[in-house]
Amino acid sequence: VMYLKFLDKDQREVQLTYKANTDNPTGNHVLAIPVYQGKLLFTRHKNRGIEFPGGKREHGESSIDAIQRELYEETGAYIEEIQYIAQYTVKTNDASRFVKDVYFIQVSSLANRTDYLETDGPCLFTSIEDIPYSERSFLLQDDAILHCFERVISLGLY
Repeated sequence: VMYLKFLDKDQREVQLTYKANTDNPTGNHVLAIPVYQGKLLFTRHKNRGIEFPGGKREHGESSIDAIQRELYEETGAYIEEIQYIAQYTVKTNDASRFVKDVYFIQVSSLANRTDYLETDGPCLFTSIEDIPYSERSFLLQDDAILHCFERVISLGLY
């Protein structure tokens, strides 16, 4: 098993483990790195800016169900193919556990939604660097997420 340990911007310990698609996702948060028509699919969060879609797993929901729901709510995306690629844990300062499952997702189509909840819907870019720095969410500067994106590239998925 390949894993990395590092400190995040708030000096909290992060452990990132690369996963196989056969591994069991157990996170309480989910993140998608989706690709649609050869481009990266992001969502534009109303407060934070442009970021990969994701969120919290709801009570009684599986990790896979959560990522499907979050991706659809925030971008209108329908999933063609999904691959579990990583999980990371952030040591929080209280007793709560922050564990995020990360998925690579091939999107088949986008529904035209009138409401994308806390986001302004989908946006497509060829790379993170193409997003104006001032419009990037802090999540696109998060080492764990950037390592996951590098993993997608190293696996030949994008």
